[in-house]
Amino acid sequence: MYGVRAPDFFIIGAPKAGSTALHDTLAAHPRLYGSPVKEPKYFLTEGRPRRSANRGPGDAHSAREWIWRPDRYRELFAGAPSNALCFESTPFYLWHKDSHARIARAAPSAKLIAVIRDPVDRAFSNWTHLRADGLEPERDFLRACRAEPARVARGWAPFWRYLDLGRYGGQFESLFSYFEPAQVRVIRYRDLVDRPRQTVDELCAFLGVETGILSGLSEANLGRWAPDGKLNTVLRATIRAGAAAGALVRPEVWRTAQRPLLAALRRGDTPRPRLARSARAQLLPHFVEDNAVLCRLLDADYSDWLALEGRGTYTVRRS
Repeated sequence: MYGVRAPDFFIIGAPKAGSTALHDTLAAHPRLYGSPVKEPKYFLTEGRPRRSANRGPGDAHSAREWIWRPDRYRELFAGAPSNALCFESTPFYLWHKDSHARIARAAPSAKLIAVIRDPVDRAFSNWTHLRADGLEPERDFLRACRAEPARVARGWAPFWRYLDLGRYGGQFESLFSYFEPAQVRVIRYRDLVDRPRQTVDELCAFLGVETGILSGLSEANLGRWAPDGKLNTVLRATIRAGAAAGALVRPEVWRTAQRPLLAALRRGDTPRPRLARSARAQLLPHFVEDNAVLCRLLDADYSDWLALEGRGTYTVRRS
C-alpha cells in the first residue's frame, strides 16, 4: 500500500474549515505542488475500494472517487517539479485515527496542517452544505444532529458526522501519538478568514518556503443556499435518487447529469441561514469535555467556542 511517493506535507482537516481554499492558495506557490485531485482520501483506505461501506445519500457515488490504488496515488505527484514540496489535502485525516498510523508509516517526517473551527459552527456549515447539495433529507439541523448515532450505525460516510468531526481533542490525542507536535501546525479557521495573508505567510514559513508570494486566500467552495419549498423538496428527492443510481456509472457522468438539478435547487439569492442561539446552546454540552482536552494538548485557549454566540459562516462574516 505504501509503495508511493509520499507527500512532504498534508492538510489534514477539518472538514468545512477552509481546506479547499487553503489547498488552492498554497498550490499557487512556485515551491509547492498540490495534488490535482484535492481530496484523494488515500490514507482513509486500506488498499481496497470503499464503494459498499458508505451507505448514506450519495455516499456510494462519492466513494467511487476515493483513490485507493497506490499507482493512482503516485500519479497525483508525477507532475511535480523536482524542487517542489508535494502535498495533498484530505480534511478527514484529522478525524480518522487509523489514517494517523498509515501516514506515519508512509511519511514519518511529513509536516501536517490542521485548520480547526468552532465545532458548532463547523457542524452547521456541514449540514447547510449537504442540504444545499440536495443530499441531506432532514430539514431541521438539530434533528439531523440527533440522528447522527443511527446514521453511523447504518454506515453513513464520515461527512455525515456533524458533531463527531468537531471533537478535535480526541483527534489530536491520537495524532500526537504518531507525530511530534512540532510537525503539526494548528491554525484557526477564523484566522484564515480574518487575516488570510498573514496566516498563509505563517504557513509558508512553517513549510520552509518563501513568504510574501501569496496575496491571500482563494475564495473556493462558497456554495449557494437552497431554501425549503415544495419544488425543492421534489428536487432534493430526485437528486438523492439520482445519486444512488449514479453509483453505477462513472462519477463524472452523474456530476454532469446533476448540474441542472442543482442549479434549479439553488435558484434565487436566498442568503444562507444563521444558526439560532437556542440551537447552539443545545449542542455546546457535546463539546465541553473534548474542548478541555484540546486546550490541554495544544496549550491554547479555545473556551470561546463554548460561548452562546458563534462567529457564523464565511459568507455571513464577509458580507
